[in-house]
Amino acid sequence: METNASISPAWEETLSLASVTIKSLPHLPDLQTRRRCNPLDLNPFFRPSDGFYITPSDVILRQILSDDFSTPRVAYHRAGPRREIMFEPSHVKAAIVTCGGLCPGMNTVIREVVVGLWELYGVRDIYGIRAGYRGFYSMEPMKLNPKMVDDWHKRGGTVLETSRGGFDLLKIVDSIQTHGFNQVYIIGGDGTMRGAVEIFNEICRRKLDICITGIPKTVDNDIGIIDRSFGFQTAVEMAQEAISAAHVEAESAVNGIGLVKLMGRSTGHIALYATLSSRDVDCCLIPEMKFYLEGKGGLFEFLEQRLKENGHAVVVVAEGAGQDMIPRSETQKQERDESGNMVFLDVGIWLKSELKEWWAKAHPGELFTVKYIDPMYMIRAVPANATDNLYCTLLAHSAIHGVMTGYTGFVSGPINGNYAYIPLEEVAQSKNEVDTNDHKWAWVRSVTNQPDFQHNPGG
Repeated sequence: METNASISPAWEETLSLASVTIKSLPHLPDLQTRRRCNPLDLNPFFRPSDGFYITPSDVILRQILSDDFSTPRVAYHRAGPRREIMFEPSHVKAAIVTCGGLCPGMNTVIREVVVGLWELYGVRDIYGIRAGYRGFYSMEPMKLNPKMVDDWHKRGGTVLETSRGGFDLLKIVDSIQTHGFNQVYIIGGDGTMRGAVEIFNEICRRKLDICITGIPKTVDNDIGIIDRSFGFQTAVEMAQEAISAAHVEAESAVNGIGLVKLMGRSTGHIALYATLSSRDVDCCLIPEMKFYLEGKGGLFEFLEQRLKENGHAVVVVAEGAGQDMIPRSETQKQERDESGNMVFLDVGIWLKSELKEWWAKAHPGELFTVKYIDPMYMIRAVPANATDNLYCTLLAHSAIHGVMTGYTGFVSGPINGNYAYIPLEEVAQSKNEVDTNDHKWAWVRSVTNQPDFQHNPGG
């Protein structure tokens, strides 16, 4: 269901602004007997003032830049505390689960959900689900409290443990129902969010008064709509250390190449931002951009010129780049991980081998060194930096306020710098790919002077 609000023209007769479509959110039945004053009114640490509580008219525009003001605008409800809530805190039984791969900040989100529920709203029944989705039906929940989670934000990984796969819809919802959970906080990436949509739909089908919220987690920053995912800035910061080491190795060798593989199955955001941040990178290869090795305009020709000019070069490659170029056996073509994703071959090892073979043919007997650095598991396992820790705190508290209000089937996240509530299904279906036609990729090209790989002699 969507509502339309007409916006009055603001620039006299020279500009006609489009209508705004406000994305509505699923909500528990709004019975008068359920609604109660927000306990934040009585919290000794809060003094709600004018503007403290978010109203239904507080919305955030998704598109703020445009050269066509006749295009319809999409808006989302702003995240934050509401004057009335739908849960009696003493009746809340909350569950928190982490799924998928590791990401800096996961423990911070868990900690802040626990502390926020406990300190802001007086909730005392809070549980952690261990080992991802399968933990709902294969393990006993872990009782959580602020003292237990006090230093979790200083640790990498997830204390609740995680796993891929294990999604059995009926077993999961049966377990949620059996344990009496009425709030479920699901922390995970795009596959986890798709699972959360199925859980939400099954709960709706059973007509259960249970709120489901997703907290999007992906170190690759490949979830759409939101500005960025938590852990991304920490990952870029750590990636720069690997690039710096590769640069030192390359600079210290005759005809040295530093090769760094970074995370990014389907998107190259970490590689892109790390390249722009470090300024030591000569070529950045990402999944969104095809590249080729031999011939005019190819990678080998470019590196040959760089080695002549500088004596060294640094190449950054995202893990999903060039996967269609790596030879695969029939078995490897069919191989899938527990989440159903195609298992990638190591583009870094393949590229290192190709570089050595090329140089041996083109310059037999001449010195040549390739130093390959793969920091991927180190990057995703570190604690969040200050910026991501702050982000995780605001993300967790936004989710808590939305759930206590009775919203369900939603995701919290920043849009244009402001936190919003987004329908879960929209986020699960969205993608955030690098647009190689936009300014950010143009900046990469201008910083590296790398080829555009438009002329491919091999087709």
